[in-house]
Amino acid sequence: MSTYTQIIYHIVFSTKDRQNTLDYDHHEELFKYIWGILKNRECHLYRINGHTDHVHILTSLHPSLALADFIKDIKIGTSKWIRTKPVFKDFESWQKGYAAFTHSVNDKNDLIDYIKSQKEHHRQLTFKEELIDLLSKANIEFDMKYLE
Repeated sequence: MSTYTQIIYHIVFSTKDRQNTLDYDHHEELFKYIWGILKNRECHLYRINGHTDHVHILTSLHPSLALADFIKDIKIGTSKWIRTKPVFKDFESWQKGYAAFTHSVNDKNDLIDYIKSQKEHHRQLTFKEELIDLLSKANIEFDMKYLE
């Protein structure tokens, strides 16, 4: 028997203190670097995008990967990469923690569209408001003190 999975993860994490340090001009470079991490971990990237203070990743994980280890690899890898490049000069680090949501493959196209539209989306909504909405829709209990 082989291992078969069909789990799509929508992963969201932010910069330390949600500082607006991820300049749009260099998003593509950051996202390509993250994509490389995913490929090295045998994950499939459906979509990646973000705003100046956070990143969204829509992916499936290789069955041997633990989600927390995977996100740790992304955060550590990108932090080191950012320090070697002059692209996000005010970036300090990533915020502790993350949000991750599982979805059906039937939701994939809607999620791709949602993630693609981050720039337009955040003209009307802050990251905090977006995160509260995502957590609420997923029926995840949360403490507001961790969203400040």
